[in-house]
Amino acid sequence: MTGKTSKNIKKKKRIMNNIGFIGLGVMGAPMAGHLSQKGYNLSVFNRSNAKSKLWKSQYKGVISSSLNDLALNSDVIILCVKKDEDVRNIINETKDSIKPNSIVIDHTTTSAELAKEMHDILKEKQSSFLDAPVSGGEAGAKLGKLSIMVGGEKNIFSSASNILSCYSKFTKFMGPSGHGQLTKMVNQICIAGLIQALAEGLNFSEKAGLNSSDVIEVISQGAAQSWQMENRWETMLADQYDHGFAVDLMRKDLEIVKKQAELIGANIEITKLVNNFYQDIQDMGGGNWDTSSLLKRLKD
Repeated sequence: MTGKTSKNIKKKKRIMNNIGFIGLGVMGAPMAGHLSQKGYNLSVFNRSNAKSKLWKSQYKGVISSSLNDLALNSDVIILCVKKDEDVRNIINETKDSIKPNSIVIDHTTTSAELAKEMHDILKEKQSSFLDAPVSGGEAGAKLGKLSIMVGGEKNIFSSASNILSCYSKFTKFMGPSGHGQLTKMVNQICIAGLIQALAEGLNFSEKAGLNSSDVIEVISQGAAQSWQMENRWETMLADQYDHGFAVDLMRKDLEIVKKQAELIGANIEITKLVNNFYQDIQDMGGGNWDTSSLLKRLKD
């Protein structure tokens, strides 16, 4: 009798009208903006209040007075900050204020271990955690066309998918907690190699006295084509490196990749080399240049 009754009990529908967004940087600000434009009740918080005020001047929403204030008033909390330590500090500060049955979605690129740690902390608080790093850069965030790779519990992902669709063109569930971050590591490995190859190709073209515009026109129609080639070759040759993801952040990501590769025994020789090349760019004062600045290292 008891078993039969339990089957007939309807699960309480998860309420997700009130969203708190933490981190209004280059990526976070437009992502939060899309949520506001979709009609969600949005509360925002940023360490720099100036960024919160700037965001509020463009979108509808409430600036929270503190992280705990945001947590108390949110059904879903979204993070888009810089590193593991930031995420850990935010969760530890707010875990007692986060309401039961809430969902925390982390768009920060972090280690997989951090994601698992946060998942376990929030599970104890009867809440859920999704690690959901993004790819697509500032342009993708502004256009609402990011790719999102998600780790966690599949039913929680399903509940949050409508929210994620507000600023993504493609979202995929990758597996248990940490698998979103592991997928992002694959993404960064592939990007690092592509950019270095493009930089070497363009440098070779220039040294050989070729018309690089003609070279790109023909090779981009074949197997060499890539997003980086299509979107960055002109700015690279123009020595313009303020068009995307910063070198400092890429180095942070590649250090995470290195540590994970050691843990699982993966050979990432080229990625390690490119990581060192990005350190050269930092030494040149280019920490804030975008990742396509690898060409500058070959020219100078």
